[in-house]
Amino acid sequence: MIRAVHLAGLLALVLSAGASAGELPRLFAAVNPGVVEILATQAGPPIPQDSQLLPESGLGSGFLISRDGLVMTAAHVVHVADVVYVRFLHGQVSQAHVIASDERADVALVRVERVPDEAVVIVLGNSDEVQVGDEAFVVGAPYGLSHTLTVGYISARHRTVRAGGHGAQPEFFQTDAVINRGNSGGPLFNMKGEAIGVVSLIVSSTGGYEGFGFALTSNTARHLLLEERAIWTGVDFIVLSGETARILNVPQAAGLLVLRVAADSAAAKAGLRGGTRSVVVDGEPVLLGGDIVLRVNDIALDSPDNRQQAWEAIRLAPSGSIVRVKILRAGQISELTIER
Repeated sequence: MIRAVHLAGLLALVLSAGASAGELPRLFAAVNPGVVEILATQAGPPIPQDSQLLPESGLGSGFLISRDGLVMTAAHVVHVADVVYVRFLHGQVSQAHVIASDERADVALVRVERVPDEAVVIVLGNSDEVQVGDEAFVVGAPYGLSHTLTVGYISARHRTVRAGGHGAQPEFFQTDAVINRGNSGGPLFNMKGEAIGVVSLIVSSTGGYEGFGFALTSNTARHLLLEERAIWTGVDFIVLSGETARILNVPQAAGLLVLRVAADSAAAKAGLRGGTRSVVVDGEPVLLGGDIVLRVNDIALDSPDNRQQAWEAIRLAPSGSIVRVKILRAGQISELTIER
């Protein structure tokens, strides 16, 4: 415990002073014990991933934001994982449980069962104060090389307009700090050592870094995970429409084909089932055999606006309330309930 207090004090000292490029080694040493590696596993057949995105669930990064074990990471690392482990700087591994996730903003919150005394809590900075041109650095596990430091600048700010224009618009920083597979969910730091972003994705034609990396701003992450506490549905799906929907006998213009369902998630507890067999549809690999979601409450999921409206209904439902989900399974329509 004495060592933990010492490291926390060192971190506070560095943060209060700020840091120039010449002080970066000392700053890195202060924040590094708060950065973790995320190891996630899934059951069932694999789904090939778009090469332009950072890695499929299995390997990512994160950072400790509270002494009681809250860790921020990217949603695509843990959202449909059945088991999640967190590895700290000195090799200690603790199991973790997803408690909040927002796929569209690609951010999630997990809680680890044990926090080592050596770990430090990372301070969430105010991303509204960040300007284009500010120096920034990333610490994470690119390609599994944990606790790797890369340095760059804030290149731009972007807001994502959600379908139908409803709900908050997630804001992302663009950065030229090198980001690769395994960095997902790690912190983007300012030169005070505050986390101002959560690493999300890269734009790449090769699967590797080409100069365009993106991180969700800390204020957006704080709002979604700590203030709203985004629900962890634990379900991965694709939209079925057009000819594909007709082939699969979807009784409306469109629906959501469930691909995977994470163990112990809200979707799993409701009884939703994921796919069982990988096939190629229109040149793209798809898991078939899962439920097709038709309605949420009384909202048909047959248009982008309706799907956004249904998501907002789930997001805004009071804790403990019941959400009704109508599904097509093996040719039969039935209804499940999800507790919010």
